[in-house]
Amino acid sequence: MSGDRFSGRTALVTGAGTGIGRAVALALAAEGARVVVAGRSRAPLDETVALVAQAGGTAVAEVADVARAADVRALVRAAVDRFGALDVAVNNAGVFRGAPLADLTEDDWHSLLDINVTGVFLALQAEIRQMRTQPGGGAIVNVASNLGRHKQVPNTVAYAATKAAVASLTRGAALEYIADGVRINAVSPGSSDTTMSLRPGESEAQRAVRMKDQSPLGRVSSTEEVAQAVLYLASDAAAALVGTDLVIDGGAAL
Repeated sequence: MSGDRFSGRTALVTGAGTGIGRAVALALAAEGARVVVAGRSRAPLDETVALVAQAGGTAVAEVADVARAADVRALVRAAVDRFGALDVAVNNAGVFRGAPLADLTEDDWHSLLDINVTGVFLALQAEIRQMRTQPGGGAIVNVASNLGRHKQVPNTVAYAATKAAVASLTRGAALEYIADGVRINAVSPGSSDTTMSLRPGESEAQRAVRMKDQSPLGRVSSTEEVAQAVLYLASDAAAALVGTDLVIDGGAAL
């Protein structure tokens, strides 16, 4: 364990079986949170829970599809039933589909919308409904992207549109519910150390060479770096941050 910023608090992380979601879950647990990790596949969630337990933390896994309202409502209910409240929620679940706009299939378009936009919308609804009933309210962090609101890249137009929608949902919901004690912000990662940032057939070593030219920082962000930004926004230290969109991309969108 590395700290106690979230001691006694319950956190929910969607898309927590791999990548940024797993890193966020581990970081929250290391700071004392009881973490509910959610995703569509049981096996990677169980791996995340095992990693949390090995580090001395507390986590439970819940299988859920964020594109299904009933699943999301059940997920929030499970967190409250198990731990008594929902203090922090990180809406990280997302998918990437890359293609020129005219060539993107309708199935890929609907998949992007269902998970990246509707999934965040449904999660926000369920989380806000719970948090606004709690004396201490709660904090929500949505995972958007530097693509969309901050930057455009060929062959990512549809994905970027969904992430711009997440940024807009964040700002609007933040304004509507801060008076109820629910504080909502977003992080917008650029290329990070996940499979999503690899081009088809590209190795991590090849990506590292490419990023030396594409990022002012000269590298991808680690998932731990993104996680620490999420934890800051969810923490009491960020109590005056409402509707913030924190870009974590090594200067790529500048």
